[in-house]
Amino acid sequence: MNIRVTFYSYFKELAGVSLTTVAMADGATLGELFERLLKDYPKLEPMRKSTLLAVGVDYQPRDYVLKDGEEVALFPPVQGG
Repeated sequence: MNIRVTFYSYFKELAGVSLTTVAMADGATLGELFERLLKDYPKLEPMRKSTLLAVGVDYQPRDYVLKDGEEVALFPPVQGG
């Protein structure tokens, strides 16, 4: 299955891209996708524990089972102003 991934804020600079598509096995979880992204984009590793992950418009836990064609977004921690 193909999952579209968007990197927001300074994650774009860390990944070197703003958007990518990742092929994953059927039944893969959001956590498995995230581990794959950390391997593909190692500069994201320091953000492992604080990255926010959303599928569509909703934040999801790492055990969420992905579906073909879903869109995943990676956000840095929320910052106040």
